[in-house]
Amino acid sequence: MITFDDFSKLDLRVGKILAVEPHPNAEKLYLVTVDIGEKTLSLVAGIKPFYPAEDLISKYVVVLINLEPKTIRGVLSQGMILAAQSPDDLSLIVCDKKVELGSKVR
Repeated sequence: MITFDDFSKLDLRVGKILAVEPHPNAEKLYLVTVDIGEKTLSLVAGIKPFYPAEDLISKYVVVLINLEPKTIRGVLSQGMILAAQSPDDLSLIVCDKKVELGSKVR
């Protein structure tokens, strides 16, 4: 179990997906560009089997922005888009209203 202090270290923000491209080195990954208000992040996301690229553009999603950057299959990822996953499906955590980009998620 984590403490509230541990949870409060997570910097979760609202971001808008601007662009989605296939990952050059991985069949199931996308390269996703997300605007979080103060800056734009480049993310690698394993959501390709669940969403066509065109369905992702302009979605308001929840992004973990203070995750240590990691190179995934040769491409640097600067955060993580949050999603709920069952054994055979995945659903992005999205905002049902357009809130200000970069808004903190609590």
